[in-house]
Amino acid sequence: MAELHIIGQIVGASGFPQNSLFCKWGIHTGGAWRLLSGLKEGQTQVDIPQTGDMAYWSHPIDLHYTTKGLQGWPKLHLQVWHQDSLGHSQLFGYGFCHVPSSPGQHHISCVTWRPLGSWQEQLTQMFVGGGPQLRNPDLIYSGADRYRLHTAAMGTVELELGVIMKHFDKHGVET
Repeated sequence: MAELHIIGQIVGASGFPQNSLFCKWGIHTGGAWRLLSGLKEGQTQVDIPQTGDMAYWSHPIDLHYTTKGLQGWPKLHLQVWHQDSLGHSQLFGYGFCHVPSSPGQHHISCVTWRPLGSWQEQLTQMFVGGGPQLRNPDLIYSGADRYRLHTAAMGTVELELGVIMKHFDKHGVET
């Protein structure tokens, strides 16, 4: 079977309206993929930048997969959250990116977005906090009904991923 190693880190995020950010992440694959080692989801620590607006997490990612086919290539899905001084968390953005399909070291900038909701929800969010969230997080990377959402652009999450591919050539895939 072909093997895929993904080794890297979620470096951090910038461009969000407030700092004190953390990130929840996960990886989604198709049915032909099997995780041999590593965690397929996690969460970073909260970073409160002292200078600038870049929140640094340096959160490690280390995954090892086997696969029988290319369908369902791995995708990283991200949720960026803001934590206020009272410890309340507020969703700031969703994003996803495909794991690069070529071996080597890759720098990825993953843009994020958040749902806007109705004007009543936007008004409530302005005064009370919180805000609309997706009922089904699979919508982040599936895209089936995502085009119907009203969204606002948020910040960017920076990732550094190293991709190692083994035995893909034996399965008819040139690297």
